[in-house]
Amino acid sequence: MKIQFKPLYLSFALALVLSGCGSAKMVSTPVENIDRMPLKTTPLKEKDLQRWSHLDLVKDTVPGMSVDKAYAEVLKKIKQHKLIVAIIDSGVDINHEDLKSVIWTNPKEIAGNNIDDDKNGYIDDIHGWNFLGDAVHEQLEMTRIVKKGPNTPDYERAKAKLEEDIKGLQQDKQQLDMILNAEKAIKSYLNKDNFTLEEVKKIETKDQSLLQAKAMFSQFLTGMTKADFDKEIIDFKDHVYGQLNYNLNVEYDGRKIVGDNPDDIKDTKYGNNNVVGPEPKEAKHGTHVAGIVAQVRGNKKGGDGVANSAITIMPIRAVPNGDEYDKDIALAIRYAVDNGAKVINGSFGKYFSQNKEWVMSAMKYAASKDVIIVIAAGNESYDLDVTNKYPNDTYDGSPEFANNVLIVGALSPDYGSKMVASFSNYGKNNVDIFAPGEKIYATTPLNTYEYLQGTSMASPNVAGVAALIRSSIPRLSAIQVKQIIMESGTSLNNMISVGEDKHKANFSEISKTGKIVNAYNALLLAEKVLDATLSQEEKNYYKSLRTN
Repeated sequence: MKIQFKPLYLSFALALVLSGCGSAKMVSTPVENIDRMPLKTTPLKEKDLQRWSHLDLVKDTVPGMSVDKAYAEVLKKIKQHKLIVAIIDSGVDINHEDLKSVIWTNPKEIAGNNIDDDKNGYIDDIHGWNFLGDAVHEQLEMTRIVKKGPNTPDYERAKAKLEEDIKGLQQDKQQLDMILNAEKAIKSYLNKDNFTLEEVKKIETKDQSLLQAKAMFSQFLTGMTKADFDKEIIDFKDHVYGQLNYNLNVEYDGRKIVGDNPDDIKDTKYGNNNVVGPEPKEAKHGTHVAGIVAQVRGNKKGGDGVANSAITIMPIRAVPNGDEYDKDIALAIRYAVDNGAKVINGSFGKYFSQNKEWVMSAMKYAASKDVIIVIAAGNESYDLDVTNKYPNDTYDGSPEFANNVLIVGALSPDYGSKMVASFSNYGKNNVDIFAPGEKIYATTPLNTYEYLQGTSMASPNVAGVAALIRSSIPRLSAIQVKQIIMESGTSLNNMISVGEDKHKANFSEISKTGKIVNAYNALLLAEKVLDATLSQEEKNYYKSLRTN
């Protein structure tokens, strides 16, 4: 499932209805003083909020990744080398005005001749591959397990969770119906579909249901226009009915549309080359993720990508509206590796897996080919040291089976006790580092831009930093890049709220590093690592690559 925080509409609407989802030496300010800095008390201006993840903690008092500082002080001196970042996701709008110039094109394939020119097993894969074909919706993995029956591994746990989720969703539906009925009553009274807060407040009636509707919409429309509400209620409806009709529906079979056997890893002749997917709007998640990595910098359109024009995006569609199949993810990783990607972003995940070994094998394969994989930690406020999330690089407390994987939690722009995004998973052993993931502005389909939030957004921020390092210093391995990102992060000791119960914890104890990603520090450390491994002749060569 695309890892994206429950949108504002859900938590906002339900709340209202119920009341009436490294190296310290590189930091210019000592770490012990950072935690004592005065907190930013004024809201970020829109232009700053749109790129807050690029700002600097010391200079701007927001927990950004110091990307702007990296460009201003480090990257201007370095020649960037071409590098491919694979986005395994729901699809990418490759025609977007802010992405089309950075979309990967397969140099070994001839477009439209219906021949597998490069003999990689995928016909006309000009810009990537779509492992879902024309399928859009899919069940959750636990729904598939329950559908297979009691003899299926993990059946009892899946059945209990499915029943729990269906019960909760019925409550969501009741609340949605309550909101829609209230809206209908106000529309009828005012005799208009579009109305303002002022018009609602002027309603005078003794009808108790209408009074309740008035009170509800007086809260809804405070700080929100009716157009904003309409958009969010549509998303809320899509969520509720998408879950009821597809995700939690044991009778639904989205795989019929694809036409393969998802339980046979050797059945690989399926999918097509339409990396956008059959419905552009369903590529929203993947388009946003791609934009975070590489939307064009400095063109005054939307936001700026972390990486620059040396980076190209390889779209691989493998994540439906529902849980991804392990087979698709395993084949997607192998496709990315075999076609030249050096960084892979995976903003997806689930809590049940029937064939995790296929994905594990693919991740090991990526490691053997020197490819770094960046994965979102998930958005359920779970402690991943207790709860397995798939994929990861370790399960049930076992040693890591791959050394090329980074698991990323999400930050909010509010430095201090609210610095960790309320939805983010965490884990002292099973989350590596944190990065900006709340209120992230990036590309969405059909030349639009939106704020989205989730560890889905934190992961590509880190993938962008990994791409910057690898394109700046190609000599460094995937393992070295992973360690550089982890070691160069900014260590913090803030007391924050975390988990489903929002308990207090020290930030240093909720991930393996206790750090937030810092692109500036990472590039400085990358240079030091390189210098430590080079002969004098090699040092002279890399020095010659610098621009003056």
